[in-house]
Amino acid sequence: MDAPVFEEIDPAGDCDCPGCVHWRRVMPASALPGPVGHPAARRALVLAAAAGTVLGAGQSVPAVAVAHGPARPGAPADDEPGTPQGGRAPLHGPAGRPAKPARPGAAVPTTTRAAIINRAKAWVSGKVPYSMSAYWSDGYRQDCSGFVSMAWNLPGNEWTGSLAGFGVRVSRDQLQPGDILLFHNPADPQNGSHVVLFGGWTDYTHTYYIAYEQTRPHARKQSTPYAYWSHSTGYLAYRYKGLAETTTGAGASSPGTATARYPGSAYFGPGADNAYVTQLGRLLVDRGAARFYASGPGPRWSDADRRATQAFQRAQGWTGADADGLPGPQTWSYLVGSKGKDIPGAAAGGSGSTGSSGGKEGTGQDGSQTPGGSSHGVPGYPGRGMFRPGADNAHVTRLGRQLVIKGFGKCYTSGPGPRWGEADRRNVEAFQRSQGWRGGAADGYPGPETWRRLFS
Repeated sequence: MDAPVFEEIDPAGDCDCPGCVHWRRVMPASALPGPVGHPAARRALVLAAAAGTVLGAGQSVPAVAVAHGPARPGAPADDEPGTPQGGRAPLHGPAGRPAKPARPGAAVPTTTRAAIINRAKAWVSGKVPYSMSAYWSDGYRQDCSGFVSMAWNLPGNEWTGSLAGFGVRVSRDQLQPGDILLFHNPADPQNGSHVVLFGGWTDYTHTYYIAYEQTRPHARKQSTPYAYWSHSTGYLAYRYKGLAETTTGAGASSPGTATARYPGSAYFGPGADNAYVTQLGRLLVDRGAARFYASGPGPRWSDADRRATQAFQRAQGWTGADADGLPGPQTWSYLVGSKGKDIPGAAAGGSGSTGSSGGKEGTGQDGSQTPGGSSHGVPGYPGRGMFRPGADNAHVTRLGRQLVIKGFGKCYTSGPGPRWGEADRRNVEAFQRSQGWRGGAADGYPGPETWRRLFS
């Protein structure tokens, strides 16, 4: 009897058919040896071959694998990215001919994060097809390294072995939109080497991010696990050397420049660390938010930025989601355009400003905690979040030193230091009780009124 005729078919790693979905749940992908590593496909072949054997008594028939769901771009769960690449090459002209090579030693072009992302989006929206030999109308090669060369506006087409020379290494927690994640396999550059453009974290866990990349069949943008689907430990983060923005806020402090345009929500919120946060803080201070900042403003987003932004939003009469403490396009336009109302001053004194109400601490007119009754020379209250178990910051040190100065440091055996501890709490409690406060008003955690009295 002739053996049944069949074809080995390895389905895509993200196949939606019932068989693939089932076998992904009960066993890992690529667990079986041989050319067909996907369990659903292997089982399909076994069943098909068995069926062919049974029917083979009459004649041999081709064994057909189970039908799969529609193909869709997605997560290559067990497949290497098909991204072979070309080498270094000059930009190409409209007729496909190489342009003049860049001058040796020429300075890298200056660009901005917004420009990098917008250039990447242009290829994604245009669905530029993947090719390691073809060049798009802008002169860049249509592979992964050509895509990044285009996004970074480099003077020529680079490859994964040379792109690192145009950037500086950054850590995972420093990643910002416009940076890249690069994996170069020097032993076999065509095997797994790949580079993607970082578009921002998808959530606060920083486990998934938006990746812009050039891969088969065309340029795409999708949520991707850090650092990548495969060879994850081999990827390194780089920031373009010619980036116009800096983390010091230089050149981003005055309206009327390029930064007057709203940069996007990705630049603000927990984990953000960039020049736009500095610019936001300075604009808010100019509108009456100085009391929210114990130091700064600076490039790293903090609760002070959120509370100051919320105070400005509420000063405009906005409520609910319009006053969530995160600057949107309207908040930004009001700040850079000097429109709307300034933030009202802090309340002259809270209900506990005299100590006669059990020590309840003052609240600003915007509803946020403020150093009620604070006067010139008293540092701004940084917020309750700075003083809680696990806190480790300069405000704790500052508090401890002032407690010692005031004569309430007897619980310290060493320090004071930046990590909040029981000694800090007990010293604060002793100070609060000296003000005549009892119960919850003397819990050892400094509020705005405790802060004001301690530093006055």
